[in-house]
Amino acid sequence: MTATDFFDMNAAPMRIGTVRLKVRDLEAVSAFYRNILGLRPMESDEGRVVLGTGETPLLELAGDPSLTPRAPRQAGLFHTAFLMPSRGDLARWLAAVGEAGVPLQGASDHTVSEAIYLSDPEGNGVEVYADRPTSRWRTPQGEVQMTTEPLDLQDLLKAAGRARWSGFPEGGSIGHVHLQVGDTDTADGFYRDVLGFDIAARYPGASFYGSGGYHHQLAGNVWNSHGAGLRPAGMAGLDAVEIVVPDHTRRDAIGRRAEQAGLPLEEADRLTLQDPWGTRIILTQ
Repeated sequence: MTATDFFDMNAAPMRIGTVRLKVRDLEAVSAFYRNILGLRPMESDEGRVVLGTGETPLLELAGDPSLTPRAPRQAGLFHTAFLMPSRGDLARWLAAVGEAGVPLQGASDHTVSEAIYLSDPEGNGVEVYADRPTSRWRTPQGEVQMTTEPLDLQDLLKAAGRARWSGFPEGGSIGHVHLQVGDTDTADGFYRDVLGFDIAARYPGASFYGSGGYHHQLAGNVWNSHGAGLRPAGMAGLDAVEIVVPDHTRRDAIGRRAEQAGLPLEEADRLTLQDPWGTRIILTQ
């Protein structure tokens, strides 16, 4: 099996860049992502920390103790999904958090990937996963086959080999962001019709949005948040998702569709718009 058997995220027309969270206890949340995920500090100033791997920023934390706590049934973040470069990397991370006694919330075999779930100190969902080869989940017709089955943790741990976990790998990234939305039809109207993602798969109450044939760079579900409206201002949780759009013509087309839909835009060196529930979407090149 070679690297060409796996999806090349850098070749996708759109992919996730940095995720921005608003948090109440900046030190506690930052320590979680440093110590449990192995991200390293890249920038910091008063009330703000940027964490990443190598030279790549992945997560920006903005601290404000006056924020109200995240409400689990509000629209916003379901989880930020950190993609490991290999199954071995995922296995070494799993072994490390197991030895440290880190509480996990679940583990699933999605056919497209093997995934482990947990949450940070303020309840922001986290997924750590490794993709399977595309031949395992994409049909010759280009359809994505996704499932949710129990994950064989013991089989996964065998892939760790003798090496030990030493921090989030440089080849890792945020593979996708899964959102809580109030209505999937409304989410489709924004993430498919305005941003231009394909609907790669559907579950009851959820849509999965892919670019370039990936199983999903974004998703939206109503499992906890059916009927939710605009998220209240001043609440901790998801603030913004950066989407990297290397082709400026695609970015310009998104801007035109947003204008036609009557959505407010901010334009400078990047295009910023807002989804129907208050999450800022920042398009960069």
